[in-house]
Amino acid sequence: MANLLRDLLYPFIRPTPPAPRRPTGFFTDTTLCIGCKACEVACKQWNQLPSDGFSFTGNSYDNTTQLSATTWRHVAFVEQFPNGDSAAPPSPPDLNLDLTSLLMEAQNGRWLMMSDVCKHCNTAPCQMACPTGAIIHNEFNDVYIQKDICNGCGYCVAACPFGVISRSAFDGHAHKCTLCYDRQRDDMIPACAKACPTESIKFGPLDELRAHAANRLEEVKARGFKGARLYGERATDTYSALGAFFLLLDEPSRYGLPDKPDTPQRHMIGDYIRGAAGTLIWIAILAIAVIVHVRS
Repeated sequence: MANLLRDLLYPFIRPTPPAPRRPTGFFTDTTLCIGCKACEVACKQWNQLPSDGFSFTGNSYDNTTQLSATTWRHVAFVEQFPNGDSAAPPSPPDLNLDLTSLLMEAQNGRWLMMSDVCKHCNTAPCQMACPTGAIIHNEFNDVYIQKDICNGCGYCVAACPFGVISRSAFDGHAHKCTLCYDRQRDDMIPACAKACPTESIKFGPLDELRAHAANRLEEVKARGFKGARLYGERATDTYSALGAFFLLLDEPSRYGLPDKPDTPQRHMIGDYIRGAAGTLIWIAILAIAVIVHVRS
């Protein structure tokens, strides 16, 4: 009898959450990315994600094009080369040039490369939009989707300003980077950061990563990259700080990122006011119609 009662009550018992741990995240230094896609492969291998096919996109060396339910790391290739028929073809690189010279936007152009991932926002619009509580901040303060609770409504897909989340065609649920939650619990580095040969992807406590990123930005600017900037390392007027932030060499929009991300929920107050006002107007119209009908 006791076992039966326990089984009946089990679905309604709130489990004890894990003790909070030191917040962790990613710092992606795009100046060190060589576009090898080792992070993409490692992510798919560890998380057992299927291939997205071998179709030719024609978009430089980018064959995945975007983050999706089956691609949790995406290496973007941004070509910045002269346009027009009069432009001279790129000349072979001088092997004696250092990395700084190769990255400079000279006459022959350059590639900008970035390994994109879920931003693990400190205040995540996807979590606020989720009606079932499937999206949470785990003990590492990373945004995590609980697959067994997700109902596939897609509200999180519309709420994310970075276009990170999508629904799987296989099970209909939302999927994205977990920041290798299973590896973190065993004190292991996420698969993508472990596989990155240039340490473009750094994983660790967020406070340490932000300090490292600030020093790295000064170093890059001292080498002549005046347009270098950090993206998402701190909160703005319209959006929270990111748990996965970047060092960029150009405008965020050149990498496919919003220049000024905004939280959709900030604009819902006006919608609530308009909805309430519309309801009151309809009630007033109905009340006047009823009064006129009674009097007639």
